Amino acid sequence: MSEKILISACLAGFNCKYSGGNNLSEDVRKLYESGRAVPVCPEQLGGLSTPRRCSEIRDGRVFDTEGNDVTEYFEAGALKALAVCRKNGCQKAILKEGSPSCGTRWIYDGTFSHTRIPGRGIFAAMLEQEGTELMNEEEYGGEI
Repeated sequence: MSEKILISACLAGFNCKYSGGNNLSEDVRKLYESGRAVPVCPEQLGGLSTPRRCSEIRDGRVFDTEGNDVTEYFEAGALKALAVCRKNGCQKAILKEGSPSCGTRWIYDGTFSHTRIPGRGIFAAMLEQEGTELMNEEEYGGEI
């Protein structure tokens, strides 16, 4: 049996993005359709609705556009998504770059000005601590 890969559900076309849409990557969708990928949306798992207010990380906390601290939702969802990862024995993950949950190389700076900074989302950081190999949708070229 081939190895299961954890993926951000939005990359497979699930409408779980904060705006209610998705971030479809055809390569990731094909991986999901092959049965090799396990989709998760940490934000939904944490109890946030879809659609929801856009959120960004500032000073280690997650805030939405209204200034509400929503860190607890992001942390709770990340823990639930981590449990899915462990249950399925996933050693690799393909995550949505820039997301406050799933960003692997960069996130937005918390000012809602579209300013990127180096960093990881809440869930990506947990996966990294687990030793999971992280890549984003741009780095995934259709083969693992």
